[in-house]
Amino acid sequence: MVMAEGSKGQAAHSKRLYYGWYMVGAGASLQFLLAGLMTQSFGAYVAVLQAERGWSKTALSGAAALQQMEAAILGPLLGWLIDRFGPQGIIRFGIVVFGCGLMLLSQTDSLLAFYGAFLVIAIGASCCGLFPINVALIHWFERWRARALSSMSIGLALGGISVPAVAWSLSTYGWRVTAFASGVIAIVVGLPMAMVIKRRPEDHGYTIDGLPPAAPAAAQTKAPDPRRDFTAGEALRTSAFWLLSLGHGFALFVVHAVSVHSITHLKQGLGYTLEQASFVYTLLTLSQIGGVGVGWLIGDRYDKRLIAACCMLMHMTGLLLLTYALNAPMVLAFAVLHGAAWGLRGPFMQALRADYFGRSAIGMILGLSLMIVVVGQVGGPMIAGIFADITGTYRTGFTILALLAGLGSLFFVLAKKPERPLKEG
Repeated sequence: MVMAEGSKGQAAHSKRLYYGWYMVGAGASLQFLLAGLMTQSFGAYVAVLQAERGWSKTALSGAAALQQMEAAILGPLLGWLIDRFGPQGIIRFGIVVFGCGLMLLSQTDSLLAFYGAFLVIAIGASCCGLFPINVALIHWFERWRARALSSMSIGLALGGISVPAVAWSLSTYGWRVTAFASGVIAIVVGLPMAMVIKRRPEDHGYTIDGLPPAAPAAAQTKAPDPRRDFTAGEALRTSAFWLLSLGHGFALFVVHAVSVHSITHLKQGLGYTLEQASFVYTLLTLSQIGGVGVGWLIGDRYDKRLIAACCMLMHMTGLLLLTYALNAPMVLAFAVLHGAAWGLRGPFMQALRADYFGRSAIGMILGLSLMIVVVGQVGGPMIAGIFADITGTYRTGFTILALLAGLGSLFFVLAKKPERPLKEG
């Protein structure tokens, strides 16, 4: 029955769109929901909650730090579960938990309750976010892997376009109504999208990339590949694993600091209104989409690690422009540079690891990487928030983070692809 289904699926592959691309669309939709409802709009919540509740920037940054620490702690277990059982059930579970967490957020009255709600949001986001969706797509694509992951990340980029709408809702209806409505939207819209995600192409009568199977004659003349995929333990013993993880983490020093604090900096430091600051973030998002488009074109043709190294310098330059902005053109240049670098580099982080280490243990490998990447995810918002509370401005914290991003470019330059291990026997 499986063979018949496989033959039927492959016979029709040229007549219909490969199912993997439907998964890309569903993954992009899920990322749009997560980014628009919380990930990229969190900065707007920070600005409103600080003004209304009087909580410090450091305390509010702690919620973002808690979310990333949870993802790092959960990462290896989540990676093992995905490798063992597939990502589909985990993603569906995550959507429900994420939506419930937003509803809980709307009911919080204390900083402790705020942290508790964000812990629930974090668990849900980890289970239905980039990590499990990337693993799912890695199993469905190889030749067009960077293209598929770049296409999926358009959803993450597009989520930023909704930040002005979220900011308007926060100003008009308040953060409680906005958070509760966001939770309902997440579940009602997200669950149908999650149902599209499947485990492996082989289980549904497809081959990787939707390509027809090799002809028997060609298979006989072609020498078998003596190499195999890395196990998680073998990947840990390569320098490439650590260098890629450190480079990724140093990029997120800037990405997460900007996501959490840029709107507050624009509002309090540069005198922008909440709506004006949100529209700057929209330009950043449009630039991110442009970067994704460039990655879609060049990601499978050129060396991803060198492209990532260049993006790190763009992150550094963009943040320095925001930090020392004297006029609107400097702010706009920040949005273009940072957004384009984020959109171009982001999808390559998982594609590089899959290219280097193979598919077999990619869930565990990505999960273990999160334990290193979390340094940037947590450190970026915390460094910016602590120095802002101490000095009264973001200038010192943002400068430190920008220089760390510049240093991080060296990690990608040094992260050469390791030799695959040989098959036994």
